[in-house]
Amino acid sequence: MDQTGELGDFLRSRRARLRPETAGVAYGGGPRRVPGLRREEVAHLAGVSTDYYARLEQGRHPHVSETVLEAVARALRLDDTERGYLFELARPKSPGPDRHPPARVPRVRPAIHQMLDVLNDVSPALVLNHRSDVLAVNHLAKALITDFDALPYRDRNFARFVLLHPAARDLYQDWDRVAEAFVASLRLAAGRHPDDRLLNELVGELSIEVPEFSTWWAGHRVDQCAHGTRRLDHPVVGELTLAYEILALPADPDLSICPYTAEPGSASAETLRMLARWRAPTDGRGRNSPEKRRQVSCTSRRRGPSH
Repeated sequence: MDQTGELGDFLRSRRARLRPETAGVAYGGGPRRVPGLRREEVAHLAGVSTDYYARLEQGRHPHVSETVLEAVARALRLDDTERGYLFELARPKSPGPDRHPPARVPRVRPAIHQMLDVLNDVSPALVLNHRSDVLAVNHLAKALITDFDALPYRDRNFARFVLLHPAARDLYQDWDRVAEAFVASLRLAAGRHPDDRLLNELVGELSIEVPEFSTWWAGHRVDQCAHGTRRLDHPVVGELTLAYEILALPADPDLSICPYTAEPGSASAETLRMLARWRAPTDGRGRNSPEKRRQVSCTSRRRGPSH
């Protein structure tokens, strides 16, 4: 990823979203040629010259100070995630012997697999890296989302599944919001790992295959998507709403675990238990028997959708 061009695009997108009255800039109220703030207005708010800020947007100021970046972040009213992204783009780490493109898929420690097994009857859970590669997944997550282990190796990626797999559009009730969040997460990862060949290939593939991707990517939204809710419509057990958290694994810096939980006592909690029961009895090939699928499907229809 060309970080010089990304920096300029990001700064322009952030000032374009700010209204002068919101930023505390006085103006006559007449027509403006550009949406949002002008360069000179951002420069004034940041306490730097217009020429200095213009060179920063154009990628012609390679040694910008932390003080100036902090001032620009305040002027553009960046949140913590956007501020970190600005620093990643403006002050990239120099390549060195200890900084290699993170193309290798790290191994998941046995203790993490054990954690997934413990969660198996109560919480769908996955282990992800910065690219959203699914490195480990418990059986309940396979039943809820998809069996990532059964997919071709290169397709075991959460973002690729959500954005490319037709089943994902049926599974997520608000697919557009979920898909756009994954794009924001990938953009954040691309700023932090500009030399990651596999990540760049994933972004290129999605930009070609997903009609909405280019618009979302051009919006320069960056988000860790560290927590939130997902409204799902499962083909067997029906509707349920689950909360998710992205929990970092300090001993494995590039990895995180993502468990899903239902509010205790809610209809979604009962639906999740039903899903756990549905996946339990298996046939000789490790899959649920057709009889069990019919039983749970009928039970779901009798209960009606959860809200």
